[in-house]
Amino acid sequence: MFWKVLGFIVLIWIALALLGSIIKGVFWLVVAGALVLGLVWLYRVISSDNDRSSSKF
Repeated sequence: MFWKVLGFIVLIWIALALLGSIIKGVFWLVVAGALVLGLVWLYRVISSDNDRSSSKF
């Protein structure tokens, strides 16, 4: 019984460690995507000739 409980705790620990690293990686991908999207939007606003409709996606 002790080994089953210990094995279960180890499995949960490994799962949480993997999940944490995946979330950390996805977080930085989202930050990079938001940065690129913001730069594209800024470029479209600056390059438009006073046309407000080009700043909307």
